[in-house]
Amino acid sequence: MNQTNQLHAERIKYITAVVLYGTVGMFLRFSGMPGEFVAMCRGILGTAFILLYMRMRKMPFGMEAVRKNAGLLILSGVLLGLNWIFLFAAYIITTVAIASLCNYMAPLIVVLVAPLVLKEKLNAKKLFCVFLAFAGILLVSGVLEGESGNLPGIVTGLLAALAFVGIVLCNRKLKDVGVYERVVVQLAVSALTILPYVIYKNAGTALPWNTRAVLIVLMLGIVHTGFAYCLYFSGMATLPVQTVAVLGYLEPVVSVLCSAIFLHEAMSPLGWAGAALIIAAAVISEVTG
Repeated sequence: MNQTNQLHAERIKYITAVVLYGTVGMFLRFSGMPGEFVAMCRGILGTAFILLYMRMRKMPFGMEAVRKNAGLLILSGVLLGLNWIFLFAAYIITTVAIASLCNYMAPLIVVLVAPLVLKEKLNAKKLFCVFLAFAGILLVSGVLEGESGNLPGIVTGLLAALAFVGIVLCNRKLKDVGVYERVVVQLAVSALTILPYVIYKNAGTALPWNTRAVLIVLMLGIVHTGFAYCLYFSGMATLPVQTVAVLGYLEPVVSVLCSAIFLHEAMSPLGWAGAALIIAAAVISEVTG
């Protein structure tokens, strides 16, 4: 496969993962389970799924590469756990649109710091597309119409964004670590990071177990985590950081569409215009090279 075809394949993988992520907020609401508990289950089930997949495919686990990158892998796993804790909390205490807006400050921040931290050249067109997409997120969120949500939700979403910035930077600095080894370690560490918080938040509290909740948690762990993270980290490791930033904005579009259709969260004409801006930014970025 030549480089052009490989990049095209990685774009498809990344977009698939992003679309799956876009439905997480909706399914979290449907589950009725505490956000931190669902986040921990995602880490556990995702780890188990990927390890089973590697075993079935008889894929060796590159322990030597993991040991050489242990510090960055552990740090990125901790940051992943923190991102999930804050993002899932934001989904519950504010609207999906506001949570997505705050979390997706991260790609904009990454593009801006990439020249300093990653020594990558800043592409003017990509930068324009990121700002265009960010303008779209502002419209989708309803902030410009005075519907900013509550302050705790906004702060929580921004904390999720800061954790995500760290994840992106760590992944760009990893050397010679296979995608599956990378995801296994990060997911396992994320689950261990979230566990103390789950115990603290839910000690002595009965969780609302029912068939629907169990099925949703299993789906979020296996499909939206184990499967999706393989695609996601593969694309993140290969695609330019600006491309990752712009395509990442498809996630909040899917989130808002799902919440409007299935959760009945109202979206104004300005919100729909914002969704169009985000999609246009992604298309312009990819089609014009």
